[in-house]
This record gives sequence, structure tokens and C-alpha cells, in this order.
Amino acid sequence: MEGAQAVREAQRHGRVREVFVTEAAATRHPDLLGPAPAWITERAAASLSDTVTPQGIFAVCDLLDVRLALALAGAPQLVAVCVGVADPGNAGTVVRVADAAGADAVVLAGDTVDPHNGKAVRASTGSLFHLPIARERDTAAALEACRVAGLTTLVADAHGELDLHDPAVATVLAGPVAWIFGGEAHGVPATVAEGADHRVRVPIHGRAESLNLATAAAVCLYASVGARRIRSRPDE
Repeated sequence: MEGAQAVREAQRHGRVREVFVTEAAATRHPDLLGPAPAWITERAAASLSDTVTPQGIFAVCDLLDVRLALALAGAPQLVAVCVGVADPGNAGTVVRVADAAGADAVVLAGDTVDPHNGKAVRASTGSLFHLPIARERDTAAALEACRVAGLTTLVADAHGELDLHDPAVATVLAGPVAWIFGGEAHGVPATVAEGADHRVRVPIHGRAESLNLATAAAVCLYASVGARRIRSRPDE
């Protein structure tokens, strides 16, 4: 993985095997060098990087994903499920949002991008190291595992029968839920949406055509967080 923030988070969680660094990057980030960094040239850094302006620091780490059963162990309350998400930047951002919202896990189902993709790692800004990430090629199996874990499955769907802002929906949002988000071009597959417990739409009050994936994920996950907090308040 590349970049100071990603390397810093990797080191905090004990997953780093080796650090590669240029002299310039070492000057900027002396705290990230570790006991025996491997020194590389700027040219080598450019060849390793997939960005226009390499940061000059890289780390070789253990793989991050865990078994689905492990990710969903311990009575999870909030899980984000990405189905068929092809853009690594979006996948990484959903992981970041899920981490910020206090989610218990992220599940990448079906033909979703590899979370170890460099762009996904950078977009997560280190959040890949903060919560369990599971991959399951069989989408139906992933959603069944969520149900077995006691989670209500909610599909974010522009045409869903439930309105996210309807007060009556708060009871559903406040319970243990797995929010399901689809790919950028076509959203959640129809078979997946039909099989979920509920389909929830984020109302568009202005003239925007739609919300992008990461924004919709943030709105939905934080709606569940807000509903849980309201439910937990003592009666006044």
C-alpha cells in the first residue's frame, strides 16, 4: 500500500512486513520508517505508484479481509454490504464512511472490487484497518449470513417503498441492520432488492438526479446511527 496515512494506520495495527521509502519521504515522515526500511529511488517510487505524484512511502502488509462468519460474529448492529461495486474509490470511501459511522463490518459481495486495490486503500484513508472487511463471491450467501446474524437487510433503492425520512421507518433503522449498496451504473440487482427485507429510498428534495454511491451510503448509515441514539434516550 502507498501513502503516509495508509502506512501509519497499518503500523498501528501490526500488519506491516516491510516499508519502502525514498530519502525525501523519509525526511517528511521519520516516524514511519520502522527499524529497517528499504531505501528506494524516486524513479523506483514512480514505478511502484499508480498516482501522478507518488508520496514515496510504501508498505507490504498482510491481507486485510477476514472470513464472513468472523466479520459478522458477536451480534453486529450495523453492517455495510457492497454488491457489484466496481469503482475502487467508491468501495474505499464506503469503508471510510462505515468506519466513521461506527459500523461493525463491511461485506463486499458478488463482483465487487478487491479492497486491497491501491485506489480503494487510499480512499479508505486507513479505515480498512479499523473494522472487519469480508469478501463473499456468492451474494445470496452473504445476505443469508447477515440474516443469520440477526440483521434486517435494507437495500438503498431510489424507488424503495420506505422513505428514509418517514418517522415510521425509525423503528426499522434503529434495529440491527445490514445496509446494501449497489454498483455505480445499475445499483443493486433486482433479484437482490426483491429478496431484501425492505427497500429504502433517500428522498431527493431538490433537482439533483440522484446521489452517488458514497453519499448515499453516508446518509443511510448515519440515519441508522441517529435512529439508534434517539431510541436509546430516556423518556423526558
